[in-house]
Amino acid sequence: MPLYKTITPNKHTTVYVWKIEESFDDLSKGILLTKRSKERVLSMKSEMHQRGFLSVRHLLKEAGYTDFDLYYTDNGKPHLKDKKHISITHSFTFSALIISDKEVGIDIEKNREKIKIIQHKFVNFERGFINPNDNLIEQLTVIWGAKESLYKIYPYGGLTFKNDIDIESFKISDKRTTGFIKAKDWDKKYDIHYKKIEDYTLVYALDTSKI
Repeated sequence: MPLYKTITPNKHTTVYVWKIEESFDDLSKGILLTKRSKERVLSMKSEMHQRGFLSVRHLLKEAGYTDFDLYYTDNGKPHLKDKKHISITHSFTFSALIISDKEVGIDIEKNREKIKIIQHKFVNFERGFINPNDNLIEQLTVIWGAKESLYKIYPYGGLTFKNDIDIESFKISDKRTTGFIKAKDWDKKYDIHYKKIEDYTLVYALDTSKI
């Protein structure tokens, strides 16, 4: 299908979401890839990952870019040649990207029971406000997605979700909260926005500082 949803959180930022329903062949049409990207997509063992990769290139096209405008640093962080900030995510049948003049991160996750089993790996400070009666799976998925989004913003790698990133108290109905990266060289807070899309949770983090 074409672009599923566009969100404009502020005048500096746009979020693009794609629902991946096309075949690999259909997604390949009308998309030019760099040599590195061609090698990367052909090396993927899962067609689901291949389709996710190509759907992101369609989102780039929707945003006015091509694969040739995108490059990655050694730690795997994507960048645009025009210096705008970008973050990318895909999970099963959805992909998304966010482009902004300021630091941003994004994550989309399927809401699954499994997250209750692994919560001890990423929940710390947040244990004090989690409410098991407020859709526990969605709450945990928001926390995970928020921490993943903030992890993507931090340029140096090496953060732990449990000890270096905190998410402030929220209820699912709030649709937003605040997140903090607390590292030796980086102590910043970010606006966290989250939205349910079918049986997925989309989360993105926005820099609160003024340009």
